[in-house]
Amino acid sequence: MTEKILTTKKNGMKVLILNLLAFPVIIGVFSLAVYLIEKGKSPVGIPLVILSIVAFFVAWIPLCGLKVLKPQEALVLTLFGEYIGSIKEPGFYFVNPFCSSVNPAAHTRLAQSGEVANKAAVSASIEGANVTVDATGKKISLKAMTLNNGRQKINDCLGNPIEIAIAVIWRVTDTAKAVFNVDNYKEYLSLQCDSALRNIVRIYPYDVATNVDTTGDGQADEGSLRGSAEVVAQRIREEIQSKVAEAGLEILEARITYLAYAPEIASVMLQRQQASAIIDARKMIVDGAVGMVEMALERLNEKQLVELDEERKAAMVSNLLVVLCGNHDAQPVVNSGSLY
Repeated sequence: MTEKILTTKKNGMKVLILNLLAFPVIIGVFSLAVYLIEKGKSPVGIPLVILSIVAFFVAWIPLCGLKVLKPQEALVLTLFGEYIGSIKEPGFYFVNPFCSSVNPAAHTRLAQSGEVANKAAVSASIEGANVTVDATGKKISLKAMTLNNGRQKINDCLGNPIEIAIAVIWRVTDTAKAVFNVDNYKEYLSLQCDSALRNIVRIYPYDVATNVDTTGDGQADEGSLRGSAEVVAQRIREEIQSKVAEAGLEILEARITYLAYAPEIASVMLQRQQASAIIDARKMIVDGAVGMVEMALERLNEKQLVELDEERKAAMVSNLLVVLCGNHDAQPVVNSGSLY
């Protein structure tokens, strides 16, 4: 389906004024016809009465062709089932009164961040995305809009269940494709976002892991959902764009809004992270302590303050390591006797 942009003149105000002026004329003709009939001139009055009654009912038809468009709005028009074009420029238009506006997603509003719920709306759930039915017109919004999908539980490449949510900034670029290529372009976008999110998340681990290839080049890398958020978001955007291009939609941006381990393994993973942090800290402490002991022995040898045999050196090293690596302050013991 190829989009056709209509360059209809903005003559809606002229048609409205002429149409409003036609009603007084019709009423005047009707009054004149009644007067002629009362005067006995039926051959002239009766046709005028019939003509004025028909004109009165027909005069309402042009009002159906008046269309008002605000900035960043569009209308897709069909005539007896045939697509005749789209209007995208703001203004007051007059089109064929028998044309009908088409927008299958007119009564579907995707949940957006910061959006106030409509009291007359009816909520529904479509694969994790909140959808609200709203009584709106047949106009298609060309503005940049936000799709805030709910949290989804997905397994990463290591099989760990995680919860993730994304926000997608999108807009309609081709009104004909959006209306005629898919049944409901908003629901279609929501479903494709869910599918693309699952496809990309399954490639990455939650945190950096060994022997994991996230780029597809056959070599292990350090890509992860937590550490490579920008790269992951870009791949999600490209994946969604490849799926919704046929619906005339453009994905401007995709961002991860929530990322965490699933509740059933969150506590275990927290303990794992704590253990890893403790091991790293202990390693640093031991490295520093060994360096300090080595420095102490070298300084004692240089100053020749005391000569220690191997056994005493070992005892000194042990005592220093206990003091430097211990979790609590050392309790010194003063030796008042001989060293030996």
